[in-house]
Amino acid sequence: MKTVAKGAAQAAVTGNTAQSGTGSVTESGADSGTGTGRAAEAVAGKGAAPTASCRAPRPRADALRNRERIVSAARELFVEFGPDVALDDVARRAGVGNATLYRNFPDRAALTHEVVLAVTSRTTLRAEEAVAAESDPFAALSRFVHAAADERIGALCPMISGVFDKDHPDLLAERDRLEEAVAGLVSRAQSAGRLRTDIAVGDVLVALSQLTRPLPGIACQGIDRFTHRHLQLFLDGLETPARSELPGSAATLEDLRRS
Repeated sequence: MKTVAKGAAQAAVTGNTAQSGTGSVTESGADSGTGTGRAAEAVAGKGAAPTASCRAPRPRADALRNRERIVSAARELFVEFGPDVALDDVARRAGVGNATLYRNFPDRAALTHEVVLAVTSRTTLRAEEAVAAESDPFAALSRFVHAAADERIGALCPMISGVFDKDHPDLLAERDRLEEAVAGLVSRAQSAGRLRTDIAVGDVLVALSQLTRPLPGIACQGIDRFTHRHLQLFLDGLETPARSELPGSAATLEDLRRS
């Protein structure tokens, strides 16, 4: 009897062990086995299982939105305080953290590059739109001047001051597009007899820059109230017949590059 009991006990132990082993394989071993299989597939180049370190990135639209907010904030602050404004202030105005700003723009030069590129491109589009919308050449020039102010063309001052690589191929290409567009506006208005002939493209661009931004370091919060009034006074002075003789000579684009 003892022998039979002992045999039964051993059988029970063996059965429990088998059930435990089966349960282990069913509940966790399968996962382990699958993971091993997937790892093998990854080695074989057939794909890998997603892991915590391979999570899907943040939506691209969100990242682009943050980048655009940073550029827009920098554009405003460059106009208000100049290109040396603290980058912490740019992040604060954009509503993003410093880490987000530096992830997009590792240094001031990279941010300045992007701001100038964006403003130049958008201002060129405003010039092309003015030509398409106005049949009167002087009206087209006037429309462009006011639209360029809204694009914060004053932020382009860093391009003249040389605080970054102004000879970067992307910037040169956009600058050439803008200059060509503005030169066309000026030339057409002069050919139509609507624009005085003793001014040049450089005069228009310098006046735009000076009239659309406060003196650096001065918090003139309400400057936008006066910008378009002063621009209209400027435009009235450009229209023929000329009411005065201008001192000096017309400012060309080449003059601006040498200054």
